[in-house]
Amino acid sequence: MSTRTERDSMGPIEVPSEAMYGAQTQRSRQNFKIGGHRFTRPMIRALGIVKKCAAQANIELGELDMLEGVQQEALLTAANEVIAGQWDDHFPLVVWQTGSGTQSNMNTNEVISNR
Repeated sequence: MSTRTERDSMGPIEVPSEAMYGAQTQRSRQNFKIGGHRFTRPMIRALGIVKKCAAQANIELGELDMLEGVQQEALLTAANEVIAGQWDDHFPLVVWQTGSGTQSNMNTNEVISNR
């Protein structure tokens, strides 16, 4: 399997080259090898809806004015693709994680931003 090197606040980490997720999701995959129960389609869809609504609200409020219109549209398009199930294979995390849901939130952010 080929990999790419991603870097975050914890340093470099190898991520599968075809993965739409990034460093945070890969770290979670390594640190939470508990069972095989992955997030279900309804949960991934819900995460996409939350991200789409957040992007829409921030666009309307002018909080994303630093982005060009095409970039704002790309956020919404990527969120719609998550909602539609197009990127489900890029949500590899198991349901057993920390109580805050940080890992699944970051997984969603990474998939949307890497689209």
